[in-house]
Amino acid sequence: MNIARFIAQLSIARFIAQRIAFNPQRTFSRFIIRLATIATTLSVAVMLVALSFANGFQYAVSQKVFSFWGHIRVEHYDPSQANMAEEMPIEKNDTVLRSIQHNPGVATVDAFATKSAMLKSNEGIEAILFKGVEKDFHFDRLSSFLRQGKWISFADSGYSHQIDLSQYTASQLKLHVGDDVLVYFIQGNNYRVRKLQVAGIYKTGIDQYDQHFALGDMNLVRRLNDWDSTLIGGYEVTAKDYRQMGVVNDSIKNYLPEGWNSHTIKEVYPNIFDWLNIQDLTKVLVLVIMMVVALLNLITCLIILVLERVRMVGILKALGSMQMVIQGIFLSHAALITGWGLLLGNIMGLGLCWLQQATGLIKLDEDAYYVDVAPVRIVWWQVIAVDVATLVICFLVLLIPVQLIRKISPVKTIRWN
Repeated sequence: MNIARFIAQLSIARFIAQRIAFNPQRTFSRFIIRLATIATTLSVAVMLVALSFANGFQYAVSQKVFSFWGHIRVEHYDPSQANMAEEMPIEKNDTVLRSIQHNPGVATVDAFATKSAMLKSNEGIEAILFKGVEKDFHFDRLSSFLRQGKWISFADSGYSHQIDLSQYTASQLKLHVGDDVLVYFIQGNNYRVRKLQVAGIYKTGIDQYDQHFALGDMNLVRRLNDWDSTLIGGYEVTAKDYRQMGVVNDSIKNYLPEGWNSHTIKEVYPNIFDWLNIQDLTKVLVLVIMMVVALLNLITCLIILVLERVRMVGILKALGSMQMVIQGIFLSHAALITGWGLLLGNIMGLGLCWLQQATGLIKLDEDAYYVDVAPVRIVWWQVIAVDVATLVICFLVLLIPVQLIRKISPVKTIRWN
């Protein structure tokens, strides 16, 4: 009998809550509920958009860094060597190469060697680091960077007389695809000159690359350094999963010969990744601020609803309604506000993200942000986490204003009215 009465009163509570929320007349309660729903919707949408844009930005910039140099560099161990400097040569080791290639976390392995040089045209001089690669180099990972022309072609014998310049360098020297450029390679206190043809122009959007590097044939580096065909500057390794580069790097170190070393690109360019890691703090701040805004909004709205319905609460108490049932009326409002806010917030937030992915509507200054279009990356576990956290925290905090109902005296409210 008590259970039947409890179920009946719960039905009454749900009925009263729906009548208040969906009253066709323009009541103050209906306005407050809709206002709270809109505020919750905007808070959830902002959190999802902020997370997706921050994730996309971090991923896009890091992939640019990885694409140009791979995830891991294997080279001669020299603790005093600068990041952008010629390497001490190492001898090709088929056993080591096969071990790296057969590592389950490795996707590709490419040999490279660099050489300091000066480019000269009629318009000026630019200092660069000439990065030499071999004919089996995986240019496909650089395909998104190519703006004009093509990547260099390799000769069957000797070396290629072509060079790929960054858009920055080509612009500074007023060079175009097909133009010839004099390259002065630094050789101790002297220099050796080669005339090369510009085969293509690329742009990564990262100053550390665009202002300092040009691509060419490693055989030219060997010729200038008097190396034989077995010597290289090092290997650049691309991991299958960039998040596992540290683990892959540790495993590679286990079978490197004495005098060799490997390090991740994060160790080579820590300033870029330190800057990217700041975005994690931005994400946390946005989440905390928007969550606080949503909670304050819901608490305020529920307090207003309780205060506006004091007379109704007094009458229900006088009629013998259970305390839990009366509280259930206002918790039903909270569930309505939170539920619709989450649903509409997900639709709005994810819709804006998909719109940006499809159209690239929001543009950025590539020189300042490394990308020309605001990138978006939706991480579904983060979407679910935002929804669950919002739902749980809202209901826990909303129990506070509902306690006001316990202090309402039916005698005083009915007498006052």
